Amino acid sequence: GTVAGYGMVARESVQPGELLFAVPRAALLSQHTCSISGLLERERGALQSQSGWVPLLLALLHELQAPASPWSPYFALWPELGRLEHPMFCPYFALWPELGRLEHPMFWPEEERRRLLQGTGVPEAVEKDLASIRSEYYSIVLPFMEAHPDLFSPRVRSLELYRQLVALVMAYRSEPLEEEEDEKEPNSPLMVPAADVLNHLANHNANLEYSPNCLRMVATQPIPKGHEIFNTYGQMANWQLIHMYGFAEPYPDNTDDTADIQMVTVREAALQGTKVEAERLLLYERWDFLCKLEMVGEEGAFVIGWEEVLTEEELAMTLKEVLTEEELAMTLKVLCMPAEEFKEFKDQDGWGDDKREEDSLTITNIPKLKASWRQLLRDSVLLTLQTYATDLKAEQDLLSNKEVYATLSWREQQALQVRYGQKMILHQLLELTN
Repeated sequence: GTVAGYGMVARESVQPGELLFAVPRAALLSQHTCSISGLLERERGALQSQSGWVPLLLALLHELQAPASPWSPYFALWPELGRLEHPMFCPYFALWPELGRLEHPMFWPEEERRRLLQGTGVPEAVEKDLASIRSEYYSIVLPFMEAHPDLFSPRVRSLELYRQLVALVMAYRSEPLEEEEDEKEPNSPLMVPAADVLNHLANHNANLEYSPNCLRMVATQPIPKGHEIFNTYGQMANWQLIHMYGFAEPYPDNTDDTADIQMVTVREAALQGTKVEAERLLLYERWDFLCKLEMVGEEGAFVIGWEEVLTEEELAMTLKEVLTEEELAMTLKVLCMPAEEFKEFKDQDGWGDDKREEDSLTITNIPKLKASWRQLLRDSVLLTLQTYATDLKAEQDLLSNKEVYATLSWREQQALQVRYGQKMILHQLLELTN
């Protein structure tokens, strides 16, 4: 990320396709290369979790407590580890540099997190993280460490330490893009020395490539001498960047930014348009039918990018339950169709292959949608904007006044960028549906 103030610059001019550096497979830290890899493999059934990170985290906990670990020089480069106030870091680990800070929102006070990030979806994601980390630690990790006291000293049996290591893995891990033949668990996360020093940009100029013998960082754009080399962590919206890495890209640099419209918000917007109880009952009948088709639910969101409602492929890095362009179009269609048409539609048990080009939810097509669809979409956007604590004008005033912006804390600046990017996307949608 860009939190700790470090990165990598080009010593000479670099051309696209040039190899910047390579990391041998033997230098990667994973559940398969640590000194307890055999044990982790034998007991992998008991270590399964929703995140899939438990074996790697246990490998880190084991290697961290051993000054003779071959990974010690790598750990010494992790800026955040210098700040982990834990007995295990004395005296050997007291030598680690205090260069950075863990700025993930999970480490913010709850009041600050909610005040600065209300409406962005981040507070809800963090609450799920904290609950998952606690459950994972007490149900899987701690029992495993207690069952192997010769491998894990009491000094590393700490929920707080585990939470900090989760944040480090969240920020620094890499995940292979394809299944490895010699690995029993495809796509298990890796810690990649050197690669994790690079900062992220949506408009990146380098990319990590996987090969049988090593991981290669390759230039994707010309990089002039002295310019910073930027990797990509994936197609990351600002809410994901701040949630997982503790920073956001300033507007308008993040071309991968998105805004969410909650599924239930579309339902609430549709309910606003009903005048009598019979209409409300019919609306709920339509919603229940969409639920039956597994198109909507009480949780999840439609994700709006700068150019379209995102597709499943584009949503691969998203941590939320999401619906795609076709599903949002179908939701608008069902909620807005005349009663007789809905009865016929329901009798046929739903949709077929009748998607029309004019129903496409690309940004250029939204003004061409039926008026009732546009109105429902517009009302949904207006309700979504009400979930934020401040309006777009207040954000613009802060961003346009450089002196005032400079007085904001790091967290306030990053949260402002997250809120502003989302609101700009939503306001673009407002204009298109007007």
